[in-house]
Amino acid sequence: VSLLKNSRFKPVPCRGTYFQMLDYSEISDESDVEFAVKMTTQYGVAAIPPSVFYHDHDDYRMLRFCFAKKNETLEKAAEKLCRI
Repeated sequence: VSLLKNSRFKPVPCRGTYFQMLDYSEISDESDVEFAVKMTTQYGVAAIPPSVFYHDHDDYRMLRFCFAKKNETLEKAAEKLCRI
């Protein structure tokens, strides 16, 4: 999370997980599915749209990122996220 302090993403507090939810509501009005695709294709950072896990598909302008990665990978991803 400290690597994202200069980004427009807002981390959502989490505990006991390998995933971090990030609020992107200040960046885009796109649905989480649309923005997740854009993140992968345009920015090279894969994200999981949480609405796909729920029956009602509510969209809260958040994406789920896995941080069970090497530090080097996390640093590169954070650099990309800070440029968005």
